[in-house]
Amino acid sequence: MEKWFKIEETSILAIILTALGIYLATIIFTRLAGKRSFSKMSSFDFAMTVAVGSMIATTVLSKSVSLWDGVLGIGLVYLLQMLVAILRRFKIIKKTVDNEPLLLMDGQNILYDNLKKARVTEEDLRSKLREANVIRLKEVRAVIFEATGDISVLHTEDDNEELEDWLLEDVER
Repeated sequence: MEKWFKIEETSILAIILTALGIYLATIIFTRLAGKRSFSKMSSFDFAMTVAVGSMIATTVLSKSVSLWDGVLGIGLVYLLQMLVAILRRFKIIKKTVDNEPLLLMDGQNILYDNLKKARVTEEDLRSKLREANVIRLKEVRAVIFEATGDISVLHTEDDNEELEDWLLEDVER
């Protein structure tokens, strides 16, 4: 219990220097790998973000992990993320690491089976429609549960405005 409140100057200095080192390494790796490193485009991207955050914390606060171990670990995770981003061009890899967007509403029609599949309630759906400033269901062209977990509402006030098929090309119906 006494150890919880004990402060050693060498520990503080080690934490400061390690935090600076791992922070700089993360900036460098992010610049090399690109902005996608911290995007939430897929579940794999999300896992990457969580892994890097965990490695940073472990490297800064754990005496058993050196700065160089942390830099190497983070570098390898970035390298894997870049490799998977390249390999995503192949359908089998893309299907393995990416979620597919799912149609929740087709025009005014609520697709209840897809709501159940996505574990989205009608209350969640209504909330997203209100958030998108939909005031009449006839404005809705499509509601999509995106691969990222976000919900997109495509709508217009113009009754004659049609939704382009291209926007729904990769969406599961």
